[in-house]
Formats: sequence, structure tokens, C-alpha cells
Amino acid sequence: MTQFWGVDADPTAQGRIKGARPVAVLDIGSNSVRLVVYERHARALTPLYNEKSACALGRGIARSGRLSDASMATAIDAIRRFALVARMMRVGKVHVLATSAVREAANRAEFVAAVEAVMDNPVRVLSGEEEAHYAALGVVAGIPGFAGIVGDLGGGSLELSAIANGADTNGQSFELGVIRLQDDADGSPVKAAEIVRARLAESLLGSACAGGRFAAIGGTWRSLAKLHQSRTDYALHMVQDYVVPAADMIAFCDEIVAADSIKNYPGSGSVSSSRRDLVPIGAAVLAEVLRAGQFDSVVFSALGVREGYLYGKLDQRERAIDPLIQGAEELSVLRSRSPAHANDLIEFTGQYLGIAGILETPSELRLRHVVCLLADIGWRSHPDYRGPQSVDAVAYGSLTGVDHPGRSFLAQTVAIRYDGLKSKAAQSLLPLGTPDMTARARLIGALFRVAYPMTAAMPGILPRTRFSIDGETLILHLPADFAFLNGDHLRNRLRQFADIAGHAESRIVVG
Repeated sequence: MTQFWGVDADPTAQGRIKGARPVAVLDIGSNSVRLVVYERHARALTPLYNEKSACALGRGIARSGRLSDASMATAIDAIRRFALVARMMRVGKVHVLATSAVREAANRAEFVAAVEAVMDNPVRVLSGEEEAHYAALGVVAGIPGFAGIVGDLGGGSLELSAIANGADTNGQSFELGVIRLQDDADGSPVKAAEIVRARLAESLLGSACAGGRFAAIGGTWRSLAKLHQSRTDYALHMVQDYVVPAADMIAFCDEIVAADSIKNYPGSGSVSSSRRDLVPIGAAVLAEVLRAGQFDSVVFSALGVREGYLYGKLDQRERAIDPLIQGAEELSVLRSRSPAHANDLIEFTGQYLGIAGILETPSELRLRHVVCLLADIGWRSHPDYRGPQSVDAVAYGSLTGVDHPGRSFLAQTVAIRYDGLKSKAAQSLLPLGTPDMTARARLIGALFRVAYPMTAAMPGILPRTRFSIDGETLILHLPADFAFLNGDHLRNRLRQFADIAGHAESRIVVG
């Protein structure tokens, strides 16, 4: 008889990290209320559940100074459902955060008490400076090494912070959220732009170094990024770490502001109906921010206050962990036939690069490490589809700490590992990288195709092999008890790799 899962049963599966206890953030914003449940509280956060409810708590608050009864009722109904979801998912800790609309409302105590009664958790109402701080940490969490100015555009406010060396300073909050601006400007994006210019006159943007980077956070700006990707036919429909020259984005924003609507723009159907009318207002804000700061580029971040808040609760040792490597290690544990084999693969590929005199930058070394961890995650798929499905998992997965050129490299390498040097599985992503990255992906992918026929993805074999180079000949050395591997299949794979690597000949030596 089929057994259906109940609230009291264990909901976890073997596809989840063993022993992981979910953690959640309930984010009560001016435009929406959102619950995100993560698999565990770690450096690399993997969402298990992510849902929002458009409540528009910030609508009209600039005039009335209060949260409307209707908006509060809508929000509480959504929060009741989210509380049940958290209980069903056996969340260990729910962090409840409230931002601009709640902190400014005269009746905030009434609303906060109602939320705390439903969630059985305290509500932390963030100050403007705290909101700016956690938004900045969200960028640090998702884009390690980022330096520049961070802006988080919500429904009620805009927060700005400067980031250098992984720490933020000069947190500022402005009454420039898209809902507030829409009310203040009577719905006119042109008038909204004028208000933004006036209110940002004394902001930290005036002291920003010309030519720097701006990181954009917030749902309205994410929608704007998606529209830009559709407009430019960009190869990867992913907002996280999407980089655009500031001049190009200003021109795009100005066009939207002048049009006063996005209904005729490609991709506008992907923008939620609750946010569609706000995008021109968000475009007005972004264009003015980029002008005021004289930025060279804008990078969009899908990670913000929620992830920054959790990142801020990690100790220094955990913060220092590379989120990309941690995320790849988790995927290797969950999907590879033998995660230990990935470590052998790291040494195997590194040994060839060493004897061939091929140097690696720290970034190249990091990506090689990661792609070795991901090299066997597609083994359960049908052989005809292992390449495309592995590309999907790598290029379009939830890994953070990797830019779009890096995703292109990872995808190209795993495509070649499964489908060979003529693979088309990652062809559309080639423009995101560089010719040098593509050449390195082909080299590492072809090297994987030498490794796997010898090992069947099992550990302990690759460390007993090694490469050497004699003139123009590449030599693969096998121990005597591995002589049976010296067959046509391995010799063909070695010859293919030698061609890619620029060796005129190849051979296998046993003993």
C-alpha cells in the first residue's frame, strides 16, 4: 500500500545532505513577503523552497504613515501559510526580518505582534543602516572579492553601501523604494528620476571613484536585468553575476523611462504582474545611480539581505570557505559515483599541466578544481543525454561564487567529458567566455576522457599513473598490474588528448 508523507514523518531523502537541518528567512518587505528555506546554514546556501506573496505593505505609507488594514491582512494570510510550510519542512530556525515599510509605520507594533503570534518567532525590524549592511554582505556571499558600491532597491527604500576587502562601510538608506517613488511621482518615471537626483545629491555616490563597479540588488532590478538579457539575446538567462557596461544599462533604462511601460519589451511576460508597473520606476532609479557614481559597470546580484543576514551569522572560519567549491563538493557527494575520485582527478590533471609547463592563474586553478568535482554528476542520465543534462546542472544550477564566463568554462568541460570534442551541448555558452577559456576547457575535458576509461570513476587508480613527455611524444605510464588497460579504447582517447594538447605522438608504457 502506498504510504503518503505526513507532517510527523521524516521528509528528507537520500538526495539531501545527510544530517542537514533546514534554516529559513521570512523577509517582510514593502512590496512582498517571501519565505526562503535553505537546505542548511552554510557558506553555500541551497534553496529548498522559495515563494513570495505580493502584499504591497508600503503602498500609501508615505502619505498615511500607517500600514493599511487590507495590506496587513493579506500579509498575515501569507505568513500563516508560510508558517505551516516551515513546520512541514522541519525548519530548525526561522529568521523573521522586516524592512522599510514596517520600520516606518506608526502601527508597526500591532503588525509585528500579529506576525510573532503566527510565526512563534521574534521579528527583527532592520534599521536602514542594518538593511544596507546585510545587503552588502549578500553581495559578498555570492560574489567573493567584489569591491565597489552596493545598492538594494526595495519597495520602500534604497540602501547604499561601499564594499572593500569583504567589509562594508558608509551604509545609507534613502526613501527611494519603487512603491514609495511611484506614489511620490504620481506614477511618472520621468518625475521619479527627478526625485532620485535630488535625494541622492548628498549620498556616498558623489565620493565614489569613477570607473568602479555597482552591484544591484532587488526584485525590480532583477526584472530589469531579465528584460535586458531578452533584449540583447544573452546566452544565459540568469541574473546572478550578470554584468553590463554602465553606459549600456543607462541607455536601456532611459529608453524604458521614456516609454513609461514595458508591455512591448521582449521578455516582459516573465515579469510578475505585481512588479510590471514598477520596472520603469526601477529603471529611473538605476540610471540616476549609475550616472551619479560614474560607474564603469553594473553587476546584478540575486543574493541580498536574506543571504547576507545568514552569512553574517557564520563564524570567520566558515565565511572564509569558497562557496563555489563547497557547492561543487556537495553536488559531488550527492550525485557522483565516488566523490573521492574527484580528488584523484584534481591531482591527475594537475600532474599533466605540471610536466607540460602549462601555468594556471588562481582563478584557473579554482575552476579546474571545481570541474573535477562536477565531472561525474551526470552518470545516472541516459548516455545520449549525459552531456546536455550535465551542462544544464552546471550552467543553470544554483552554484554561487562563479561568474558567467566561469559557468561557460565548467559547462564546456563537462560537455566534452561526456560527449567528446565535437559536443554541441554547451555551444550556446561559448560567447560568455574567451577563446583561451574554451581552449582550456577542451584540454581538461579531453584529459577527463583519458581518465575515466582507466578508473570507472573509482578512486585509487589515477594516483598510480603518470604522464611524461619525450620530445614531441606524450607518454602515459601504467603500473604492471594495470597492463590490461592498454587497449584500443584507452590508446584512442590518449591520441585524441595528445592532438588537443599539441603532442605529435602518444604512447602507453607499462611497468
